[in-house]
Amino acid sequence: MMSDVDKYIARRKHTDPEFPEDFESGYSSFKIGVLLAQARIEAGMTQEELARRLNLHESIIIRIENDGLDVGISTLERYANALGKKLYVEIQ
Repeated sequence: MMSDVDKYIARRKHTDPEFPEDFESGYSSFKIGVLLAQARIEAGMTQEELARRLNLHESIIIRIENDGLDVGISTLERYANALGKKLYVEIQ
């Protein structure tokens, strides 16, 4: 069974001609962006509202969620906190 992230990736590959062919190299950042977008949506918040809470431009939120903008742990923690969530990092 495909995860939501896998479904999203398959859809983007199929519908977006600019979706990077070598996306595997940036997959981790991209997957984090998708997970953050899902968390934001589940929290009932728009990208604009989240940007205001984080004191960032909405374009940064868009780049994090859609383009896999590489961000630091502190930014991820602020993002999670703004959504009323906690950030957990696991190394497997």
